[in-house]
Amino acid sequence: MGMLSEGLTQVLIPVAALVGIVFALLQWYVVSKVKVSGDSSSGATSFLFTQYKYLSVFMCVFAAIIFLFLGSVKGFSTKSEPCTYNKGSLCKPALANAAFSTVAFLLGALTSVLSGFLGMKIATYANARTTLEARKGVGKAFVTAFRSGAVMGFLLAANGLLVLYISILLFKLYYGDDWEGLYESITGYGLGGSSMALFGRVGGGIYTKAADVGADLVGKVELNIPEDDPRNPAVIADNVGDNVGDIAGMGSDLFGSYAESSCAALFVASISSFGISHDYTAMSFPLIISSVGIVVCLITTLFATDLFKIKDVSEIEPSLKRQLVVSTILMTVGIAMVSFFALPSEFTIFNFGTEKVVKNWHLFFCVAIGLWAGLVIGYTTEYYTSNAYSPVQDVADSCRTGAATNVIFGLALGYKSVIIPIFSIAIAIFVSFSLAAMYGIAVAALGMLSTIATGLAIDAYGPISDNAGGIAEMAGMSHKIRERTDALDAAGNTTAAIGKGFAIGSAALVSLALFGAFVSRAGINTVDVLTPKVFIGLIVGAMLPYWFSAMTMKSVGSAALKMVEEVRRQFKTIPGLMEGRAKPDYANCVKISTDASLREMIPPGALVMLTPLITGTLFGVETLAGVLAGSLVSGVQVAISASNTGGAWDNAKKYIEAGVSEHAKLLGPKGSDAHKAAVIGDTIGDPLKDTSGPSLNILIKLMAVESLVFAPFFAAHGGLLFKYL
Repeated sequence: MGMLSEGLTQVLIPVAALVGIVFALLQWYVVSKVKVSGDSSSGATSFLFTQYKYLSVFMCVFAAIIFLFLGSVKGFSTKSEPCTYNKGSLCKPALANAAFSTVAFLLGALTSVLSGFLGMKIATYANARTTLEARKGVGKAFVTAFRSGAVMGFLLAANGLLVLYISILLFKLYYGDDWEGLYESITGYGLGGSSMALFGRVGGGIYTKAADVGADLVGKVELNIPEDDPRNPAVIADNVGDNVGDIAGMGSDLFGSYAESSCAALFVASISSFGISHDYTAMSFPLIISSVGIVVCLITTLFATDLFKIKDVSEIEPSLKRQLVVSTILMTVGIAMVSFFALPSEFTIFNFGTEKVVKNWHLFFCVAIGLWAGLVIGYTTEYYTSNAYSPVQDVADSCRTGAATNVIFGLALGYKSVIIPIFSIAIAIFVSFSLAAMYGIAVAALGMLSTIATGLAIDAYGPISDNAGGIAEMAGMSHKIRERTDALDAAGNTTAAIGKGFAIGSAALVSLALFGAFVSRAGINTVDVLTPKVFIGLIVGAMLPYWFSAMTMKSVGSAALKMVEEVRRQFKTIPGLMEGRAKPDYANCVKISTDASLREMIPPGALVMLTPLITGTLFGVETLAGVLAGSLVSGVQVAISASNTGGAWDNAKKYIEAGVSEHAKLLGPKGSDAHKAAVIGDTIGDPLKDTSGPSLNILIKLMAVESLVFAPFFAAHGGLLFKYL
């Protein structure tokens, strides 16, 4: 047995979560002392409430589907059934699994919604405060933006852990010693979190990029007016979009990753020796990892806000990258300690029908390799998207000959940027599976997400800084203040790309762990790709990310087209608008983005949610296993490439605009032919990096966790076409 007692474990997890919440509130208290007049959150709040109104209908309908499908597995029987894995024991009836999976789904969905909403509210309060602090210096503005991002990061990590922990305790009151049924039903928590994240990411991404593309194409390219110029009718919609897409959507996305990786690890553990022997502390190992992560991130945050003060623009990006290194090193030490104290020296892990003998140091290496693979992916992403390095500078240089060469160079960069992350993921999968089977992969994913509070702080910092620059421009502040906010934003663009890299890398590991759990729960011994049933699923699954990307890209394009037409109309029909004597109609542009996002998020969302249900019901679990494998392999590559291509185009534009080197000065200034070519590349890349790319990691995770939740139904009643053909 491990040295950490059950009683201490029951105290450690909620205390760590509460510490995270208290620390977030303290950070917010410090930020809130910067007084501002007015409230810029009304547009974002209005959109989110409208979006959540539609999603509440979806939540209720899908909750009913979960209950009906899972309840019908045993004909809505209320009799106890023989356990699937713990032979000789009786488990709770299938109807209980249906009811508790439905409740878990609703809890996950509500927590995801809360994560996104809190993130958006924090960001909208932080934007103006960051702008005001920029008057005192870049260091003050940096700390305000980073503290605000930390509030979001800690609230999300702590709330996610606390709700999951309380849910398990409450479910245990009914399930008692039936840990197999308990942790099977808790997988609904991950499904609820990711389903809300999908619509949040897609809807928010369409909203923000429709406004951003429309504002840039007319304002910067056609009329040669500054970015975020108050004369541009789309500028308010653009700023609102940053909050609902890059903040609320991102928060829901990373919460979904955390929830799914935790659920995958807990489910596999429950059918291993941990669950069968009722070793509560070892069973809680995934939650203990997250608890230690909150404490580590708390310490790491102090390095950015208190221990190392920013005095110059050049120190911003190194400070943010230092966060990643410090948190990774400290977390490695923390993992070593909890692996020794919380786990028995030797135990067995379920491995596709067999039991694999594992030692506690094996799990340490599994979690650690996920953690360090995340750091490698983050730094690789930074290399390919930061304008401090040659790849982005080469893209900027290609703008000398026009937009076409810029696009060619950007696409090539995105494809090349996939190589190192994929090798990192492959090594992490090989090592973790060799040491601890599918449980090893699940905890490796948790390792990559263990510093989620720091990752979110760094990620949220980017949109907050970007909006601070927009406020400075619209308020007519001095050029010096805009230079400071632009410097904050340039570093934020790179760190936001790093955050997307983490999310995609963890999604690959999470999806594979969920895939393994699905295969085990569905009773599949092997997934043979030479079998026609599997291969047709494999090739269709590999196609799904392209179909999904086509939907989201076209949605952005259609909405942006309407936005461009509206902005042009206003400049032509409102007398004195170009001269600054008249105000534009901001509300109409906000309405275009809102209507487009709410309407266009439904088809791609339906594609993801319905594919596992239709495939499992009509074609069976083998074909569904092929679909999951194909979408995972294809989706990771497309997501990394899309995100990095868009990030590179964005920073190539900023490289020319900043003119910090002789090479950049030769390409600029703003308004030059090279700059216009860079703006076109940026507008193409916007939906890639902020809509399609980030949404793809949700696609592969969501289909996997949905398949796991519905696995009992598919195993009992699926494959209708093959039964009758």
